[in-house]
Amino acid sequence: RVTLTCVIQGGGDIQWRYSWFKDRDYPHTTPTAEFSFTADVYRSGEYSCRGERSDSHTVFSDAVTLTVSGKPVVKVKPDQRVFRGERVTLTCDIQGGGDIQWRYRWIRDGNTVYPFTTSAEFSFTADRVSVSEYSCRGERSYSHTDSDAVTLTVSGLPTSTVTVTPASPVFTGETVKLKCEINSDYSNWRYEWYKDSVILQTSERYTVNRDTLTIRGATESDQGQYWCKGQIDGRPNSSTSSSAVSLSVKDLKSKPELTPDPAGAALTGNTVTLTCRMDPSTGNWDSYWYKHTLNPETEKKKTNSYSLKIDSVSDGGQYWCRAGRGKPVYYTQYSDALWVNVTVSPKAVLTVRPDERVFRGETVTLRCDIKWGGDTEWTYRWEIEGTNNQYKNTVSRTSTQELSISSVDLSHSGKYTCTGQIHTQSSQRSDAVTLTVSAEAQASVRVSPQPWLTEGESVTLICEVSGSSKGWTFSWFRDHDHLSDSSRGAGGSYTLSPAALQHTGVYTCRAERGRPAYYTHNSSSQTLWITGVSASVSLVINPSRSQHFSSDSLSLSCEDQSNSTGWTVRRYTDKDTQTCAKRTGSGCVMDSLSTSDTGVYWCESESGEKRHPRNITIHDGEVILESSVDPVIEGETLTLHCLHRSTNSPILSADFYKDGSLIQNQTTGEMNITTVSKSHEGFYYCKTERGQSLHSWISVRVRVQVRFLSSKSSVFFWPLLRIC
Repeated sequence: RVTLTCVIQGGGDIQWRYSWFKDRDYPHTTPTAEFSFTADVYRSGEYSCRGERSDSHTVFSDAVTLTVSGKPVVKVKPDQRVFRGERVTLTCDIQGGGDIQWRYRWIRDGNTVYPFTTSAEFSFTADRVSVSEYSCRGERSYSHTDSDAVTLTVSGLPTSTVTVTPASPVFTGETVKLKCEINSDYSNWRYEWYKDSVILQTSERYTVNRDTLTIRGATESDQGQYWCKGQIDGRPNSSTSSSAVSLSVKDLKSKPELTPDPAGAALTGNTVTLTCRMDPSTGNWDSYWYKHTLNPETEKKKTNSYSLKIDSVSDGGQYWCRAGRGKPVYYTQYSDALWVNVTVSPKAVLTVRPDERVFRGETVTLRCDIKWGGDTEWTYRWEIEGTNNQYKNTVSRTSTQELSISSVDLSHSGKYTCTGQIHTQSSQRSDAVTLTVSAEAQASVRVSPQPWLTEGESVTLICEVSGSSKGWTFSWFRDHDHLSDSSRGAGGSYTLSPAALQHTGVYTCRAERGRPAYYTHNSSSQTLWITGVSASVSLVINPSRSQHFSSDSLSLSCEDQSNSTGWTVRRYTDKDTQTCAKRTGSGCVMDSLSTSDTGVYWCESESGEKRHPRNITIHDGEVILESSVDPVIEGETLTLHCLHRSTNSPILSADFYKDGSLIQNQTTGEMNITTVSKSHEGFYYCKTERGQSLHSWISVRVRVQVRFLSSKSSVFFWPLLRIC
């Protein structure tokens, strides 16, 4: 508390008012001669006063300088953070206190710990771990001043440890680094190193850089117990010593072991992992890799394992490794050479039973075969690129070669591949097999050469399953009765040779395959009509050929060599069976042919006997094949012409085909085959620049020789045996 008094000499009893000025600023007025206030730093300055009365005032007093110092400051030695056992000195520094005789009081955590001393210092030993706040008070006369508190942290001595790089044991010639690590926030530590209790001096082999001791070119004499000591400069009670670590030095270069994974032959397309393994007790090492030669230029990478991608046989050969560590690098001996044998990876072969095209409900078995010598046990990886999202790009693994799907559905359609695996190696992936699952299997029947024939001729019924041809067995039915005569059937065909009248009927078939058996529905029906043989009745066709142009005329008649009557020309087209529309006696005339007139024509008696059926084909194109309407006899000559609509005469340049294959190119428009045999039987057509004819079946009759033993001469005749 400061009180300023304004004394006006000779003022007597005059009633004065007093004005107070600080640094000549705007005055403060008091009715008395005293002006009191509490000291603060901003109160420092030059103070003056004057007395005032009525309309007059005194002159200013001489200025008095008032200096207000800040609060006392507590200073701590050696630091506000000390270790237990260190000596601490607190100083209460009252700035601007000058020669004033102060008395000091010390407060810790709000309690007086050292009352009233004339010394500004307070010293003690930090004997326990603590965090405390210290402040001081300076007192004089009837006033005092208090400092702000400072925090003193007392902690235990930090722990120190020694780490050795590389880890012990080390090998002669290595560079070893020992690091003294002190668990403290202080950075100004001074380090001392000891070996077997003897302080180490810096030399060419022993160097110290702050907290690290480096031993270059270690020898067996460097073995021993090492420890370090740290101390903060100027603070003798701050020293801390580590525990001793043992350094072992071996006079033998170690040698790594090189191993492959997988062991044995490596397959192309796979990866072999080589591991360079050191004794774990020798610490951590980097590995260096070499191929075919020990030349350092072939070093690969500093990892303990090396992945070798086997793209070809040339990737095989000898490999080495060696370990190294430190700077400069200390290397071990090279490992023994490892020979990597590379074999071309076998390719998996994927097969499907019963077929790649199957039907909903069938059982499908996929088999993965790998041609590989030895008794290696493969596991198998199946990949499916499905057309349905449920099976799209799915992968499954199995230890068996076969993947069975019972009762397949449309969703199982897709591309299937397989791969064989031995441990971590794989075979080449198989070619993709596309499995197509259809909704329902449908059998159908076709006849060759035609469903109309004369008894004694041959005919074959063929049963086919649309979209699939593998693995089927077939059952045949005539008029809904099962035909058990399997000797007539081979695969999907059922042959009647020779055909007899009782073979006439409606034929169907059914296919089955697999275990359990999968059956198709019965096929659509196919009518087979066998007529009797008659040497006396024949169907005469004019013009005498099996193919005719549309819009042309055609006459047909039944000739009976026995002069009997009652024979009528009838026909079967794709519509129905009917009698010739324009009849002339036992025949008929067709003035303007159309394609709807294509069909089978025959002679029929009043009693319903049918004789001499013939196929007649009507073509609305520009070219037809002219061939005999009757079968050709073995040994005779077969003559074919290629006719054009506009001239109805042979075309000079024409190609002739049999069963789809070119057999002759003629410039005369005519093809001759001399000495016809059964091998010439088949479907024929011709092709010119003006168009192509339809196909006609040329059948060949067998020439039969009959010898009458009771006669001196041989008689030859030709029965009406015709093969269509």
